[in-house]
Amino acid sequence: MIRLFASDLDGTLLGATHSVTRPVAASIRRVVEAGARFAIATGRTFRSPGDFGFGDLPCDVVCANGSIVLSREGELLRFATLDPAFVEEALSAFPEAPFLCIGRRHSYVCTSREAYDAEYVAHGLVTRIKDYVRLRAMHAPGMRAADEMLYDQTASTILENEICKINCRTTDPGLIRELDAFFAERSDKVVNAPFNPSMFEVTRAGVDKGEAIAWLAANYCIGEDEVAVYGDGGNDIAMLERFAPHGHAYAPHGACDDAKRAASEVIGSNVLYAVPRHMVRTVCGDAK
Repeated sequence: MIRLFASDLDGTLLGATHSVTRPVAASIRRVVEAGARFAIATGRTFRSPGDFGFGDLPCDVVCANGSIVLSREGELLRFATLDPAFVEEALSAFPEAPFLCIGRRHSYVCTSREAYDAEYVAHGLVTRIKDYVRLRAMHAPGMRAADEMLYDQTASTILENEICKINCRTTDPGLIRELDAFFAERSDKVVNAPFNPSMFEVTRAGVDKGEAIAWLAANYCIGEDEVAVYGDGGNDIAMLERFAPHGHAYAPHGACDDAKRAASEVIGSNVLYAVPRHMVRTVCGDAK
């Protein structure tokens, strides 16, 4: 019996519009009505379970790649911080990098909003379209309090706050190589698990979606064999690998190859709501 369902958002639970549509909302309510819990498992940063259109849906939240965990009542259960010395070193080594540093109350961006958003559309045509839709969904009215993203922040301001995750998206090949080497050399302190190769998503070593979902399950006295997880990208691989031995790790068919290999089963398309449908079939006892 599955007592906890956990799903990535973009490319997995959500459809082509990257938003919470009726099929998504209905599946979450059906899971909870059946006596199970549902957890969002995302690289995005939530300040409340109601962010990004989830409203009053009863969702636990594992976000920022596992460094933040919220109960469905909105209680902050865990905040896994990066070493301040590492954050200072990164900001000093790459003063021009478009870092987004995630804190308890705010996300601090080292560049302007225009420069930060531009990195999301500086790719090929198909990727630009996908990222534009995702970006519009993230900035849609009511999705997030306006003061939670602070732009043009200095290193000194950022270092006054506890930081749990650093994001960076860049199309500069030289900067990509330098960042790859920098984070790899510090693998004893941090892990970089981006959802795709154009991103850097850096958390404390040992912190990832899989570890955080296991932590959340233990918090509710749920065994790892009673957890089903769904994911499609690079930052889902650790989660899929963690739960695949129990046979309950699923990737939609549009997932990256590494995610498909990590999963115990590949299911249908996120565009056709394969994940919501699979969750409902599972709680009804007839998932295949």
